[in-house]
Amino acid sequence: MTDIIKLHYPILKKIQPAPTQQVVAMGFFDGVHLGHQKVIKQAKYEADKLGVPLAVLTYDPHPIVVFKTLVNPLRYLTPTDQKAALLADLGVNTIYVMQFTSQLAKLQPQEFVDQVIMRLNPITVVGGFDHIYGGNVTTADMIHLPQYAKNRFDVVSVPELDDNNQKIGSSLIRKALEIGDMDIVNRQLGRVHQTTGLVMHGEARGRELGFPTVNIKTPELEWLPTIGIYAVKIMVGDYWYLGMASIGRNVTFGDARPITVEINILDFSQEIYGENVTINWHNYLRGEVKFKTVTALISQLKKDEIATRQYFDALD
Repeated sequence: MTDIIKLHYPILKKIQPAPTQQVVAMGFFDGVHLGHQKVIKQAKYEADKLGVPLAVLTYDPHPIVVFKTLVNPLRYLTPTDQKAALLADLGVNTIYVMQFTSQLAKLQPQEFVDQVIMRLNPITVVGGFDHIYGGNVTTADMIHLPQYAKNRFDVVSVPELDDNNQKIGSSLIRKALEIGDMDIVNRQLGRVHQTTGLVMHGEARGRELGFPTVNIKTPELEWLPTIGIYAVKIMVGDYWYLGMASIGRNVTFGDARPITVEINILDFSQEIYGENVTINWHNYLRGEVKFKTVTALISQLKKDEIATRQYFDALD
């Protein structure tokens, strides 16, 4: 079982459960993508070699909240609960979630090491090659960390992981989501991008078209792909179903409509209002189109269903 311990700077109280010496992996780890997994796996190797537990020091909210005025809503590839579950699957024993505040951001790197890292009783600290900490970003890096450690713990810096000569990173994955390139997203994540939601009442227009949909209210913090039509899998209860999803404004039925997430679940006829669901975003099929007639829309939906079934058939 993985313990999740919330921290706030300054750390005034004793951390429970009181840690023995442990390996500590540092990072925000949004997405827990293949690059992050490389860091965690290296940290796990170090912990197993030394026979000590593995801990992760991460943060909430994203540091951008402290440093910038947000133009768009704050979203995550992996909100804290999902990130914690993925880290637990990688063998992390304890997750320290540090509240990222102005006070924390102003710490000089030596102060960060003395007042934060050392409170976790590290025997080894592991981080990605580009991880930074403390307030002075020019020297608060993995290269200088041994200097601040003062022989109190070892430091392991993990080199970057590339994908087609590009560094695997959360920023690149977000950009790929913004253009619906699920091939890049899912390849760099090392799994299929996942979001959650609550089934709500919609306009029931899909039922009239012969393609009934469930309307999904997605948490604001979660990062959806761009507007378009997708081949997805949706988990209802304990079962996964195939579906074709629409993220868009239903522009065929009017302009300036709100963006909705609707899924036509294939071979499914249950009413599931109020159910919490999980969606895996497998493949971008096409962009949103304003059709001149309802007949043309229905014809395209039939093609989308065929494309969705063919996509998943090819995966088997």
